Amino acid sequence: MSRLSWYADRLRSMSPAEIGWRVVTTARSRSPLPTRPARLTAQEWGAAHAAFRAGHNRPILLDRARAQRIAREHPRDTAALIAAADDAVALRFGWFGYPTAQLATPVDWNHDPVADVTWPSIAASRIDHRTAGGDVKWIWELNRLQHLPWLAQAWLITGDDVYANAAFAQLDSWIAQNPPGTGIAWRGGFEAGVRAISVAIALQGLRESPQFTEDRFVAAAGILAASAQRCWAGRSLFSSANNHLIGEMAGLATVALILPDLPDAQRWERNAVRTLITHANRQILPDGSGAEQAVGYQIFTAELLLVVARLIALRDGTAPPALTDAIGRSTRFLAATVGTGDPAPRYGDDDEGFALRLDAEPTRTVRSHLAIVGRALGDRTLTRRGTESLTGAWLADPHAPHSETTVPDSFHAPDAGLVVLRSGRRRLTMDVGPLGFLSIAAHGHADALSITLADDGREIITDPGAGSYYGTPQRRTVHRGTRVHATVTVDGADQSVIGGPFLWNDHAAVRIRSVDLEAGIVDAEHDGYQRLSQPVTHRRWLIAAPDRPEIVVVDLLTGTGSHRATVSWPLAPSIHADTVAATDGDETGAAAATLTDPRDRQAGTHHLVTAATTPLRTEVHRGDPASHLGWWSERLEKAIPATLLGMSGHAELPIAMVSVLTPDEPVTELTIRQNTDLSEFPQENLVIDWRFHAQSHSLDIAIAKDGVVLGDTRGPGIRERAVGST
Repeated sequence: MSRLSWYADRLRSMSPAEIGWRVVTTARSRSPLPTRPARLTAQEWGAAHAAFRAGHNRPILLDRARAQRIAREHPRDTAALIAAADDAVALRFGWFGYPTAQLATPVDWNHDPVADVTWPSIAASRIDHRTAGGDVKWIWELNRLQHLPWLAQAWLITGDDVYANAAFAQLDSWIAQNPPGTGIAWRGGFEAGVRAISVAIALQGLRESPQFTEDRFVAAAGILAASAQRCWAGRSLFSSANNHLIGEMAGLATVALILPDLPDAQRWERNAVRTLITHANRQILPDGSGAEQAVGYQIFTAELLLVVARLIALRDGTAPPALTDAIGRSTRFLAATVGTGDPAPRYGDDDEGFALRLDAEPTRTVRSHLAIVGRALGDRTLTRRGTESLTGAWLADPHAPHSETTVPDSFHAPDAGLVVLRSGRRRLTMDVGPLGFLSIAAHGHADALSITLADDGREIITDPGAGSYYGTPQRRTVHRGTRVHATVTVDGADQSVIGGPFLWNDHAAVRIRSVDLEAGIVDAEHDGYQRLSQPVTHRRWLIAAPDRPEIVVVDLLTGTGSHRATVSWPLAPSIHADTVAATDGDETGAAAATLTDPRDRQAGTHHLVTAATTPLRTEVHRGDPASHLGWWSERLEKAIPATLLGMSGHAELPIAMVSVLTPDEPVTELTIRQNTDLSEFPQENLVIDWRFHAQSHSLDIAIAKDGVVLGDTRGPGIRERAVGST
């Protein structure tokens, strides 16, 4: 895609008001930022330095007594922290799926040793990070300086000046090389905001060090004030008001709270907290889901809010209820998705962002997030279901009233568009929600009506993850697309239209016809393929009765013309399709696969059978470097081979496809039949027959005046139930 085409698409996603705003903010960003706050005399600087070192009139997060108590209570995590701090002293850093890199001395903060690319020391507004040779995520991660809190904690715990000396030397060199507004580190207010949190908190932990001179304080305060100004003046609004705006306002609030001596601190805090409250309620939806349709960003957003909430509570005794309410409902939603032993959901983008790195975890997991929020809000259920960490210990509120959260088994989150069906140790999810947030939907994936399956805590049918941002652009395109998700692709097209790496032009819209949690039935459709020259509607029924082992997925494509439909089954990396009834390239009326984990024969076997009203061709991809199909993203920029099954058929519409997934024993004699010609559907019945455990079953799907009727007409199975309306 050409840059001109991208700009045209991006402009189409903006309102006239946004275009005017961007013209103004672009002009402002080209103006140099001050290197230090104005209107402070030398005497006032001295008083501010003394107050900062004494911890007067500001919240204190990192202090020596707490650090040593936390170290005693968490010896294993503390050892990992000290090891990470030792690496930071030695200038060894590793992020994402890239190998650990050794920085040269003296440090060049604009050099990426992994790609051997040096970013230019020019006005940040002139750097086009989208077309550069290196991965901008790597250099941004380095320049977030999130290792400085590791060094501060290591100094507080051990008393060894090597950590304080390293922290100050690195910050000195960073300030010298990165004057405000210059270089890739200043490309946008978001990076300035996230970095400001780390620098401000680290300096507070180092405040008693003899190395923390007044000159260093003035230089650091100048950088933090410039960061605050950039966060507010260049804040992300309109179609970009997603997690970036939260990061910018969290940085602005943190600077104001930690450095109340700065002349604009009160105004910064007031503006930041007001904006955070407003947008917390927009980005954390009423059912607790994240508006961006991305689990990683939901966690990141909630923890940015949590840092500000805890700082305010440390100063005032309580945090704004609107912030803690948003954090709480977000975390309760995530707790419901993972239950007591399920793997974390993986939908949407994830760039492994940390609001504040107080532990050595390479990534923030859902379960560590649960414990962090549980300790901060006093919710014992979240804490029990989570994994303890140093971050949780630091952000814990010992005065929070204890509470217990009721976490449902099966549920429908209507704002998220997520349905979770549980039966015993089986967890099914189905995506019946929007593509993403705002007009660009930057971090959503084209995965409408996709499902996942976990059994006994093991992933079977999965989501492939984010894959890449900038390192492998082709992989990013594939991992955002429809083909690699457990849904149906029509004519090889995505449900929604990609406009750029973080931009969608056309958004598929889902219509939920019915969700019946008691019966285990979901009925929904989307309009993403209505844009084709011969429009198509994809409707899917997920049928998983809680008292039955079978999972039945029925896909119906209606519309006009002849089309190729492919139902995809992305498997977890450990799961192999040991046998496929229809070999790759052959066509047959049905296709089957036996799914096993060769490394764990005790894990059980699952069987997948798909039949259709047209002959099927089976495709198997595993680790294909050319097509980028058959990969599972363990971390950003790291992919490992994973099997992707596809069953495709080509015919005049309508096309019906049914897939039955069973544990232990395969389904036999799976067929689809109809009362009359299928072209009359949905006016006529669609009947699915199968045999399982030597019993015959027949599922009747009909459209009646009072709704969709599902009935099992032979043998034990799904009870007849009206589940929707036409």
